Amino acid sequence: MHISDGILRPEWALLWYAVAIPFIAVGIWEIKRKRENNPAYMPLLAMVGAAVFIISVWHIPVPVTGSCSHPIGTPMAAILVGPFATVVLSSIALFFQTFFGHGGLTTIGANTVSMGIMGGFSGYLLFSGMRKVKSPLWLAAGFAGFVGDMVCYIVAALELALSLNPGSVLSHWALYSIGYMPTQIPLAVAEFVFSAGIVQYIADRRPDLLEMRIGGGVVNA
Repeated sequence: MHISDGILRPEWALLWYAVAIPFIAVGIWEIKRKRENNPAYMPLLAMVGAAVFIISVWHIPVPVTGSCSHPIGTPMAAILVGPFATVVLSSIALFFQTFFGHGGLTTIGANTVSMGIMGGFSGYLLFSGMRKVKSPLWLAAGFAGFVGDMVCYIVAALELALSLNPGSVLSHWALYSIGYMPTQIPLAVAEFVFSAGIVQYIADRRPDLLEMRIGGGVVNA
């Protein structure tokens, strides 16, 4: 998912920045509002932000795509601190990861869209839907992690195809998506496990942290 500098055409790099910036702006507003209402939100936000950075910095190069595979952590983060705040955390993580040779400054917008927006929101929406039908908390969180991870890479493949292969977007989207799968499916399974485990652990040990995010009924059901 860490698309590097020089891979995307400039107009596409700018377009993905334009898509990401409104989500970041809403996320910053949401963080400020929640900080005022509940000071305990900020330590949780910092802890989750550090987790996203550490989880998503592990990577496996994928030669077919010119990118890499790794867990993303944003579905779990969206459950814990909210999807818009997660976009802010992912953009910060992606910025600092450029200093470790992962991604690039020109592609932070594209990588934020795939990892922070699509990965985080898809996982969060699935989690919310599964909880509404009384799915166990750990199972909903696990599938959120798995699906959010896979969606992230399908979107990254689309970003590559749109920029690099405008005359054959669909076929190259499929090619890039397939290129990710040998490494990404096992990583998505790992994301299922740690998302399920961490969310359930917090619900068991510190249910108040989840109650202030998703409501006591969601935690205890």
